[in-house]
Amino acid sequence: MISTAIRLARVGSRSELLAAVLMTLGYPCVMVAALVPNIWFFAAATAVTYIADWYLHQRGSYLVNRLGKVRAGLSIRFLLRQLMIILLLARLDLAEEPLFYAAVACFLLFYGLQAPQGALTTLIRLRRSLPIVTRNVDLHAVRIPDAPPRALLHRASEKMLHLDLPAVVGVLLAAGTGEDFLGYIGAALTLLLAVGYNALLVPYLRRNRRAPSAPVVLKALDTWLGEYQPTVVLYFSGSSESAYQGNMWLDTMAAVEGRPLIVMRERNLVPQLADTSVPVICVPAGTHLMNLNLSTVRVCLYPANVGKNIHMLRVPTMKHVFIGHGDSDKLASVNPYSKVYDEVWTAGRAGRDRYALADVGVRDEDIVEVGRPQLAPIQSWTGTTRNPIPTVLYAPTWEGWDDNPGNTSLLLAGENIVRRLLEADTPVRVIYKPHPFTGIRSPEAKAVNARIKALLATSAQERAADPRWAKEASAAAAGQASAAAELVRIEARLAELAKPGRSGGDESEESRVALADPARQTEIATLRAEWNDAYWRSFGWWEHRTVVGAQPKLYDCFNQSDAMVSDISSVVSDFIASGKPYAVTDSAELGAEEFKRQNTAVRASVVLSNDAQEIDELLRAVADPATDPLAEARHELKAYLLGPDEPTSMEQFNAAVLALTVKAEARNAGVAQRVGGQPPAPLPDLEAEDSGAGDGAAEIVAEAEAAVDPDDPAPDTDAEIGADPSALR
Repeated sequence: MISTAIRLARVGSRSELLAAVLMTLGYPCVMVAALVPNIWFFAAATAVTYIADWYLHQRGSYLVNRLGKVRAGLSIRFLLRQLMIILLLARLDLAEEPLFYAAVACFLLFYGLQAPQGALTTLIRLRRSLPIVTRNVDLHAVRIPDAPPRALLHRASEKMLHLDLPAVVGVLLAAGTGEDFLGYIGAALTLLLAVGYNALLVPYLRRNRRAPSAPVVLKALDTWLGEYQPTVVLYFSGSSESAYQGNMWLDTMAAVEGRPLIVMRERNLVPQLADTSVPVICVPAGTHLMNLNLSTVRVCLYPANVGKNIHMLRVPTMKHVFIGHGDSDKLASVNPYSKVYDEVWTAGRAGRDRYALADVGVRDEDIVEVGRPQLAPIQSWTGTTRNPIPTVLYAPTWEGWDDNPGNTSLLLAGENIVRRLLEADTPVRVIYKPHPFTGIRSPEAKAVNARIKALLATSAQERAADPRWAKEASAAAAGQASAAAELVRIEARLAELAKPGRSGGDESEESRVALADPARQTEIATLRAEWNDAYWRSFGWWEHRTVVGAQPKLYDCFNQSDAMVSDISSVVSDFIASGKPYAVTDSAELGAEEFKRQNTAVRASVVLSNDAQEIDELLRAVADPATDPLAEARHELKAYLLGPDEPTSMEQFNAAVLALTVKAEARNAGVAQRVGGQPPAPLPDLEAEDSGAGDGAAEIVAEAEAAVDPDDPAPDTDAEIGADPSALR
């Protein structure tokens, strides 16, 4: 019942649900207390609404976002409380008293002071906004001043509204005690603080506090591009949950031959980008992107099929390649959109055959097999378990955009899979790593995900209390404590290294100071490896674990496991690189033979039905590899899906980049020769109606306004993601 209430209220936990209930009940109680009138009941109900409201904002509750959409936003709720105070004073027969007029005047003036405060914060954000965000790019040619103190602009509207507290407390105390001076002091303090807040903001409108104009910054960026002369670009755009699609290619871009560059389109994805030594530029406006000096780029790589790709695809002097963000038998792996690229790069022969079977217009001669460079960290199976008991990874994919039962095992089989693993005759440790998108569309998937987490947590507690594991726990306690302390140390150091420059700087200041630092990069890489080792040592090899977030990575979970259960997704194809046994759930109940016929990656797997009764076959293969009937099939499938072991995937990838660079150069030379030695014709008019771009001002204004709107603190995730389903694996 509580889980249903949490889902209906669109909150994330019991505490959020309690806060939502208290806030919802608090406002009617405030009104009733004002009408009765009962000043102390009024004060208590008002305090509850303040605290509950504050808590929901601190937790970033989705409910707060929704209230703003139904005319019950934060500013309205504050105004309602203030009106109720006026009503309370009237009902207490104080309407003719000076305190009443002082309260009315205070709240009116305070309301009036909110307008300049909102205007000032918006202007400061606008004048601090660069048309780009960069990492590892030297913009020394322009002067970017330090950002205002974070305390002034972070949740500025919310802070301004809370300045009414002195007036509210003072007026209530005055009405309750008859000491009117308390109300006057509170009102004066509120107005003084509001005026002071505005006064603190004004200096940051001065010219020397502003960021350089867009033309100046873009000119400096073009100068840098002319000096750096990038040759290979990773072009990435997507929803706020899709950062992993770009992150998986960062190490490959760092190792690619040539001068790599990462081009992004969404500002909110830049903070989610993992640390990299490769230069990064984020260009939200289409016009700004198409005006950049990318004349030296010869190969552009696209990990996702998204609408904004058009702004780069229209550049003829470079060759365009779809590299995707995973290799699987999902329909997204044979998207007809792929026809727009010069080439499509797949991991192995399976990808080529997949396009041939789909017949979506991608020609066989345009497909190049390059392996999967990202799979280098995956360790090959030794044939024995890492620990005294086997570890099984359950890594289901998300529910997808439709209700096809074959999308994910989570809905129909997830709990059965986990229960059978937990109840296996021989003890098994379970690592559960759900897809980052799990539950964004389906409340049922979100609920199942929560139940599986709870199931594992309960089982972990029971195992901890089981005498069979007491000796192991006692022996490992000191090592776990040491690893936990090491994690704290490493995380503290990583936090220091995470953002160069001073604490509290905005994205403009970070663009100025986020320069390439090889020593910093080396230290971060070392610390990441140490963190991963300490993380797995911080709990027992027998303890079940739910892994969410960016760390530890999926491939780290692969290396810790002895087998895996998953769905039709690139996770399965990647896991095959390890050579370990795996199982795939036939959630659509096609039958094992038909399921294998339709899905290449399943051919060497144990096929699970929705009741997961076949899970024992997987566990037997782990316990006794000599009797594993699918071992040879996995070896053959690995070569078919991921390509040969030699040359390495990185060598294949670099060879493909070089070959396509030669094609681009030949094309450009041919065009120049045909037009009499002149460069290719200019691109179409960027200001034309069909150009797909504007001057960039609209994007900057919209971002600044969204940043200071207290009633819309978070983007509408459903709408944002729903507009771009093709980007998902």
